[in-house]
Amino acid sequence: MKLLVCISKTPDTTAKISFVENNTAFNTDGVQYIMNPYDEWYALVRAIELKEAAGGTVTVINVGPASNDIVIRKALAIGADDAVRIDTDPTSSMDTASQIANYAKDQNFDIIFTGKETIDYNGAEVAGMIAAMLDLPFVSFASKLDQDGDSFKVTRDIEGGIEEIGIQGPFVVSAAKGLAEQRIPNMRGIMMAKRKPMNIIPPVTVENHVTVDDYTLPVEKAGVKMIDPENMDELVRLLKEEAKVI
Repeated sequence: MKLLVCISKTPDTTAKISFVENNTAFNTDGVQYIMNPYDEWYALVRAIELKEAAGGTVTVINVGPASNDIVIRKALAIGADDAVRIDTDPTSSMDTASQIANYAKDQNFDIIFTGKETIDYNGAEVAGMIAAMLDLPFVSFASKLDQDGDSFKVTRDIEGGIEEIGIQGPFVVSAAKGLAEQRIPNMRGIMMAKRKPMNIIPPVTVENHVTVDDYTLPVEKAGVKMIDPENMDELVRLLKEEAKVI
């Protein structure tokens, strides 16, 4: 079985967010980066588990500059066999998906994994775009994926219930919470990662249809207001005029 896992680099969840260049670019000063958790904990680990159970290879792919190599090496330390980095700083989801699809189109992968979304943009766009560009079936937000002979059974949460899907490869799947359990790379994996191959390839030209006008931080949440239980008139006023819920 030949598996491809798309990984991305995102700011740590505790990073302080700010913008520069007239609010058109993310301020990277002092920001610590990690592998996107949905890519690492669920997509990558489930792909490795499938390889361990049935044999095959796991390739990780990242679209980004050389500074992303650290998260790629972590993926190799966790258990991926090799890696591909497309050497460009993507400007949109379309750019990222196009680069990955162009690489994967003649590689005959059985499954292409992504996380359900990145924790910085929360767009959940790339996986569906890859599937459309490669004309492959797509299952989103998978919480369970098991091999069943020559096919696979995928489970995902839907509104008010659980949906089970039977599908044959090749296909694209985006991983949600529950698909696997996080793995911590051990010392042996870290040492082996240094010797595993990483192929750096040039990007293709992509026409972007979307540009960023500006970013805006959300309004800071106000502190909790304590109301005297005897002062119901003040409580009603605040709920009506400030909270605007009545």
